[in-house]
Amino acid sequence: MKTFKLKGEPRKVSNKQAVKTLRRNAGVPCILYGKGIDNLLFSVNAKELKQITDTPNSYIIELEVEGKTYMSIFHMAQYHPVTDEPLHIDFIAVSEDKPINIDVPVFITGNSEGVRQGGKMTQSVRKLRISALMKDLPDSLTIDITDLKLGKTITAGDLKYDNIQILTPKSTIICSVKMTRAAIGAAAAESTEK
Repeated sequence: MKTFKLKGEPRKVSNKQAVKTLRRNAGVPCILYGKGIDNLLFSVNAKELKQITDTPNSYIIELEVEGKTYMSIFHMAQYHPVTDEPLHIDFIAVSEDKPINIDVPVFITGNSEGVRQGGKMTQSVRKLRISALMKDLPDSLTIDITDLKLGKTITAGDLKYDNIQILTPKSTIICSVKMTRAAIGAAAAESTEK
């Protein structure tokens, strides 16, 4: 998985006025927490943060605060309800020897047999939750739909990858090929020809 470097400035627990001043100066309050470390309060530049929050990609984030580097992943963000600006970001500390739970983008490849017969392909899920060691984490999961027939689906339970455990519920539908009027007409024409 790709690594992204982010520099943070330490901050103290403070009142609302100090947080408002921080946000006015293009800073976003953040926290890093996880097993084996004390909670770390810091802030990052809002413009740099957009490279993590405004992308479908997932990253291992190298946070540098006061000369110390922490390996982490983006956990969640709180956004302003009107301006959609980030108000607060949570990061989780990770290590190379313990499995990491993270959402990874899904990419569909291939030309489905069902689509060639006139069906319509729909993708229901853009990311899957997986668990793997840092060295085994992929940038994305590729799903080949070449053999996907009309009326069929691919679920999270159908997927198998080496050294990766899929945490998304097995029944979650990732993509499907639905019947269309054109496909029904083509199937009817085919059956009358026989």
